[in-house]
Amino acid sequence: MTLTTGTLLGGLVRYDQPKEGYRTGIEPVLLAASVPAREGESVLEAGCGAGAGLLCLGWRVAGIIGLGLERDPAMAALAARNFTANGLAALRAEIADVGDWRAEAMFDHAFANPPWFSPADTVSPVAARQAAKSAHDGLLDTWVSSLARALRPRGTLSLILPVAALPEAIAAFTAAKCGDLTLMPLWPREGTPAKMLILQGKRLGRGAMRLLPGLVLHDAVGFTQEADRVLRRREEERPGALPLDPAGA
Repeated sequence: MTLTTGTLLGGLVRYDQPKEGYRTGIEPVLLAASVPAREGESVLEAGCGAGAGLLCLGWRVAGIIGLGLERDPAMAALAARNFTANGLAALRAEIADVGDWRAEAMFDHAFANPPWFSPADTVSPVAARQAAKSAHDGLLDTWVSSLARALRPRGTLSLILPVAALPEAIAAFTAAKCGDLTLMPLWPREGTPAKMLILQGKRLGRGAMRLLPGLVLHDAVGFTQEADRVLRRREEERPGALPLDPAGA
């Protein structure tokens, strides 16, 4: 596997990833900023890839204990190396398919950027990228139910998803007994329809659904100031940089 070396969070995190295949975008960075973890809490990520999400969360919130599940042994090994290279000894990667995995201990938070391309979409010529992005029927329900089973009561489950997947995601959260749903749209530009969103729920939560104003990602010259604060960790030092949880706002 040929690797490239880059950084996340404005240079705070060293990040190696494959030169070809699935390449990390801004999604895991934004998603990690939405997880309301606090020092000493445990966090689970499904489909962690090379570890971008847990790396960002580990740097944002000191003292978390994190486990990343990744079915590709080479990517799981790369995630483990990235954790070590950044001095985040409390993060580890495990080779596992989230659908077949069973937790040995309960977690305070779980999050994922699940595959969401339909198998009918254009096929990538790179097998690793195709495998990382393609979702078979029922995958979202499988991932949500597996992650929810690993959560303590009132533990949070956070996903970043295309807007088109929202009905299926809400049904999966409801079936997994995750309520108190909060939706945060991610607007490409001011006045344009959102293509992606972050959905967060709480295990056994019973509160009403909330729709937040959302985050505008781009303006005429690049990332908006609000998005840049999150992507480069220029926001206030607090858990949950994206205000999905009132306690983190």
